[in-house]
Amino acid sequence: MQPSSRPASTSTRPAGSPHPNPPPHQVNTQTKVFDTAHGRLLCIADIRGRLSGLNDLAREANACAIIHTGDFGFFEASSLERINDRTLRHLTTYSPLIPSAQRTHLLAPENPPSVIRSTVNISLLSEFPLLLSGQIKLHVPVYTVWGACEDVSVLEKFRAGTYAVDNLHVLDEATTRVLDLGGVKLRLLGLGGALVPHKMFDNGDGSATIAGGQGTMWTTALQIGELVDTAQRVFDQTETRLLVTHASPGREGIIAQLSLILKADLTISAGLHFRYASSYNEFSVQGDFDGFRRKLQAGKEGFDKVWESVKIQVDAVIDENQRVLLDKALSVIERIPPPPNHPGPNGHMPGEEPAWKNCWNWNLCDAAYGSLVLDIRDGRVNAELKSQGFNFAYRKTATPSTVAPTPGSTTSPLPGINVSATPKGSSTGTGTTPVASDRPLPPHLASRSKPTTPPPASGRETPKDKQNGSAEKSAERLEKDRAKRERKKERKQQERAEREAAGKDSGSGPNSPVPPNEGDVGTSLHLVGPKSGKNTPDVGEGKSTVTPEDGLLSPATESTGIRTPTGRRPTRNPWTIFMRMTAPATEQDIRDFFGEAKSGIVRITYPNTFAGKAFKMAYVEFGDEESMKAGLGGHADRLNDYIPEVKQATDRETRHAENQVPFRGGFPGRGGRGGRGGFAARGFAAAGLTGNRGLPRPNGEAPFAPTESS
Repeated sequence: MQPSSRPASTSTRPAGSPHPNPPPHQVNTQTKVFDTAHGRLLCIADIRGRLSGLNDLAREANACAIIHTGDFGFFEASSLERINDRTLRHLTTYSPLIPSAQRTHLLAPENPPSVIRSTVNISLLSEFPLLLSGQIKLHVPVYTVWGACEDVSVLEKFRAGTYAVDNLHVLDEATTRVLDLGGVKLRLLGLGGALVPHKMFDNGDGSATIAGGQGTMWTTALQIGELVDTAQRVFDQTETRLLVTHASPGREGIIAQLSLILKADLTISAGLHFRYASSYNEFSVQGDFDGFRRKLQAGKEGFDKVWESVKIQVDAVIDENQRVLLDKALSVIERIPPPPNHPGPNGHMPGEEPAWKNCWNWNLCDAAYGSLVLDIRDGRVNAELKSQGFNFAYRKTATPSTVAPTPGSTTSPLPGINVSATPKGSSTGTGTTPVASDRPLPPHLASRSKPTTPPPASGRETPKDKQNGSAEKSAERLEKDRAKRERKKERKQQERAEREAAGKDSGSGPNSPVPPNEGDVGTSLHLVGPKSGKNTPDVGEGKSTVTPEDGLLSPATESTGIRTPTGRRPTRNPWTIFMRMTAPATEQDIRDFFGEAKSGIVRITYPNTFAGKAFKMAYVEFGDEESMKAGLGGHADRLNDYIPEVKQATDRETRHAENQVPFRGGFPGRGGRGGRGGFAARGFAAAGLTGNRGLPRPNGEAPFAPTESS
């Protein structure tokens, strides 16, 4: 704790004076009168040095003034040498003035801190020098406290009067302002810096009551005590008190205690960096009044631990004036409302704490994600809260095989499905029906027509829906179920082909009969009942065959339990763009690369690649075809100073078919056969759009002959 005080021009009390009676304390207070019966105050947080955006935000909100809750960007050129490496990296990560490509390069794991320090200059961290020089001018008054990442030396220059900017008012423990508009006199009280309990008695590089160092600032006990003293000196019953802090009273019991001492009607804070702003009073978030008291008690206990460990050292260095401020800070810590229905020391029953229900709090998200507008008219303070929020578009790509069921829940068929025939030997229990996805069907599948000739029957069939309910099935559900069946049949086909290849003559001619391949064009697709733990009887030859065009039927087996999904992987998104980069790129870089089309992106994935190629290939999934086309046509020319390869994602079968090369698929060690196949090739094949019917089979077998239905 430093016994020195701030310069006399803004000091609350000099630390030492040759005069036995120091001059009386003068509070730095002014009243700003807005000559209007209606006014709007824009409240934002964490502008992070992009000060030119303040005028734009005020214009969009039609605001006559701005209230800012910290991380304003109080840095100048000389601040860089005082910022430590960790804080500089943090500022580089979140500065809105650094292009995303350059940020990715600077924050690469292989780059040491010296790379950031040699590259980042003040223009990439803050526009404050432009504001100070007059190149940027504030069109409306701005009232701000400092945040957790600021240069304490710059703030000291404001307190000393060395720096001054038109329309910029720094609120601190000795500086308060009154805004008179819309029939309300709004008293602004401010407390800057992060609340770090173990630093509350450490000034760092600051003098008097404020503290900071190495690019960060924090709240001190003397700062809290002086704010209490200032609020008591300017108290006016006709005013409405608004406490502006960087730390949140919702999480910090000490800040909540301070609002009680200051008799605050409203509080605005930040520091949590959520995508939604929050609006609450203690009554709405605490189970009872004791819950509110417990939060305050927890703040007191945390402070007491620090105070007990430093009390002797602090008493040895503070002067008389600082002692007064310290006593006021300690009075804040002791301010815990008495429990209800318990008589006090004098025997009187305490009343309910007014702030329990009447003090309203807002915690703001960063300025890039939202804001609060206080619309004041005829003495009423209206609130308009705007937040960017979360993007839940990824939920539309969820499939039954990837979504965990709710514990204890059961599965039932969707309405509108009537199964009138049950295979012999199977139970009458209802099977499960996969849930349809909301994803739109690709055009090449939505436009396909039903074959005029039924496919040949096989020995394993599923009963047909006699109520024609299958004709009303959505195309999305049909596509999903067919993909599951194909995946299962491909696995069986591969195993059968391997067994047959082992015992087959090498001289098999082109006319040799081959078993049907369910995945090729012109062949029938037959539903196979799932294994349920019991032997599933074969259905007789006389039963009709159900094709995918006829719709989806719930499989009936001997099991009456819930069916376990058999698909090993979900249906892939047809609206996917493939990117190949020459250097690694982060997900944020890829989103920024697509510009306005990035709002349609639902997921970005990086395939498993060889060492040294990580993050150099990516699949960018869009919610629909329109968004994907916008991404293909509207992306930027360069990504991180190079031109990436951008195209619609295809499957291995499709690529080989387009190049007239037989697809062998598979991975080393699997015999070189098959491969799992992909969604696009199977969709094209089912629609009759492939051109490789006459190609040789991968295992040397004869190609399939076209069927009548083709």
